[in-house]
Amino acid sequence: MAKPPSKLTLDDATKLLVHLVRSPNHANYGSYGYDIYLSTALRVYLERSYQVPSWELEHAIKPLMPELYAAAWELCRRGILRPGISHYGAQATDAGGSGEGYSITPFGREWLAEGDKDDFVPVEPERFGQMLAPFQARFGVAFNERAQEAIRCYGAHAYLASCAMCGAAAEAIMLATAIAKADEETILKEYLGAGGRKKIENRIIGQRRKELASEFQGYLGLLKYWRDEAAHGGRSGIGDNEAFTSLAMLLRFALFTDKSWSELTAP
Repeated sequence: MAKPPSKLTLDDATKLLVHLVRSPNHANYGSYGYDIYLSTALRVYLERSYQVPSWELEHAIKPLMPELYAAAWELCRRGILRPGISHYGAQATDAGGSGEGYSITPFGREWLAEGDKDDFVPVEPERFGQMLAPFQARFGVAFNERAQEAIRCYGAHAYLASCAMCGAAAEAIMLATAIAKADEETILKEYLGAGGRKKIENRIIGQRRKELASEFQGYLGLLKYWRDEAAHGGRSGIGDNEAFTSLAMLLRFALFTDKSWSELTAP
């Protein structure tokens, strides 16, 4: 039998908490009027999953709770949980009101009903956020705003909006690259004119070696497709897989452009 974890990262804690919220089990301990009572749910989980004996439970629980509290707040911030009892007149406890007790929001119930394939969704986007944030120095505030918005949309299951924002962030990379080759006023005027996006693309890769140009177009092309698809009025079919791939593609595009910056911005 595997040993129970002795500590949790925020990622691990959030994944565990989503599991506990999806299948709450407080056994005979009770949930005291809340949908999820953290220490009780964790106690049952350790008993059932790791056969931790009762006399060792408090010792096993204590180091895991700080990150579990942080994970609960993260799910509250995302609108999946809220502090407090589940319904009017339900029992409450002092500890419940101090960070132990939470209930599922209406949005949270919809989110949880969408299936368990993305139990890691609430935190995984934060990893994208951490990896994309440093590129603000290279590609500017407009890039970072759109990239972080894409991540927030993905975390909220707004996949269509996430793809649209990934496309917008990719265009911000393209504009930043073009501006590094010419003055900003000229580039923005050209970009806003007829066929502007294609003209800016040509400014960047028109005279570059074939391999570099093809890779740049490959990243930008798929991101542009999803952005344009999201802007149309018809049914898009964009879901979790497309949105996640779009985020991954945006990260790879940022890495590629940053690595190739000198060549892409050369006169």
